Amino acid sequence: MPLTDNFGRSIHDLRISITDRCNYRCVYCRTGTNGAAYAELPFADYLRMARILVGLGITKIRLTGGEPLLRKGIVEFVRDLAKLRTSDDKKPEIALTTNGHLLAEIAQSLKDAGLDRVTVSMDAVDPERFARITRVPNGYESVLAGVRASRQAGLDPVKINCVLLRGFNEDQIIPFGMFAREERVVVRFIEFMPLEEDRVWTPEIVVTLDEIVARMSEYLPLEEITHERSETARRYRFADGLGEIGIIAPVSHPFCGHCSRIRITSDGKLRTCLFSVWDHDLHELMRRGATDEKLTEFILKVVEKKEERHHIGEPGFVPASRTMVHIGG
Repeated sequence: MPLTDNFGRSIHDLRISITDRCNYRCVYCRTGTNGAAYAELPFADYLRMARILVGLGITKIRLTGGEPLLRKGIVEFVRDLAKLRTSDDKKPEIALTTNGHLLAEIAQSLKDAGLDRVTVSMDAVDPERFARITRVPNGYESVLAGVRASRQAGLDPVKINCVLLRGFNEDQIIPFGMFAREERVVVRFIEFMPLEEDRVWTPEIVVTLDEIVARMSEYLPLEEITHERSETARRYRFADGLGEIGIIAPVSHPFCGHCSRIRITSDGKLRTCLFSVWDHDLHELMRRGATDEKLTEFILKVVEKKEERHHIGEPGFVPASRTMVHIGG
């Protein structure tokens, strides 16, 4: 029984946050000083959820946090996920989103265990600016080493995610274009969404897709690349063929109509949209001894009611019940 919602969308991408902890305190993201707000589960519980969901049609699993590399045992967890099989008897695609600080020493082990791709969150290519954003001194060199180790391990294409905020780091657009070409990575710019902890988002802070394309074109001409309907990013290559950027534009160019994603939070709640105002407690059912059949029935009912779209910028917009750092990237 494939996973579909009431709007006919096929749900095949799963994101699992395996920890709410993070070793960075990026100023636009985790503004509090109290650290993690939610529990993390044994890997066996995430694995059971993933196994059931792969049986329902999930073909791609992305591990997120917090910072997922803080979890001891992540290599073994990736290895266990790689043993799952989709309905057409293939290994699910396994990806990881990380801040990259601990990546250099573990990239090859993750690849050997079955990880296919890695995305590194990185909001500046200037070491001093990077330190101000992350509030971690000397972190830039560690992350750069992680990016390079991932490429060497074959976790291609290595993607770099940069959240842009006006008056904060939009001057990094062209430097990131240069970085994409020099380091042979795909840089993806993300429009800032109202998911930050201090809830100060306004439309004026957003650096839009059209502005990013215009600024990058001042550096070198761009050509748009065809992308899958369910892909979040609009993709562009430089006209000379060297380097690719993507732009994830949920504010100025929403892609809700083709959304294929669901999320599991670190404490085992199922979320059908980043901007959901509800959590669906999958882990509580497991804790009470629910069978796989009962869990399947629960998941199907939840996914069926997946939201049609977000309402960013509309009158009466209700913020998500959790901020981004507590949902998982």
